[in-house]
Amino acid sequence: MRHPADLHHNDRPAARRNLHSRRTPASFVPLRPLRMALPLLAVFAAGSAPATPPLDETTRQLLVEAVEAAAAVDFYHARCRGDQSGRRMENLNKLLVSKLRITVLSVQDDLFPERSYRRTQQRLEDDFVALLLNAGGCASAKDSDLPDSLRDRYDARIEAIHALP
Repeated sequence: MRHPADLHHNDRPAARRNLHSRRTPASFVPLRPLRMALPLLAVFAAGSAPATPPLDETTRQLLVEAVEAAAAVDFYHARCRGDQSGRRMENLNKLLVSKLRITVLSVQDDLFPERSYRRTQQRLEDDFVALLLNAGGCASAKDSDLPDSLRDRYDARIEAIHALP
């Protein structure tokens, strides 16, 4: 038997020589029926299960309170401590995505009375500014129990979300 490198191009088997033939291989799967079925499958998949699980009223209220608590702690840290990280809101978002497959923005859009995350965020900031002014500003708030109460409120909501089924 000759070595394949010694073969002349005319000596090669027909299957290897004729790469651009019109004949279809045995493993060919026609795509036309698959292309026609994909939109139908997408319609059934979209209608069969909701994107987010249905939430009862208690869970909805818990999510609203958790977003409010996270925003208050982050606003305190941003205004009075110079920490712009927004860590509590990010941690809450990670928890909500992993536990309930929803985001903080979707909670703000769907569960808050404003029905708009931008208006919700503005209201939360305005509410915090009013709270901070009632506490006497950052200097007085640091000396009061406000930071601890904000953090305790946030931690309680996070634990409650962890406890959800």
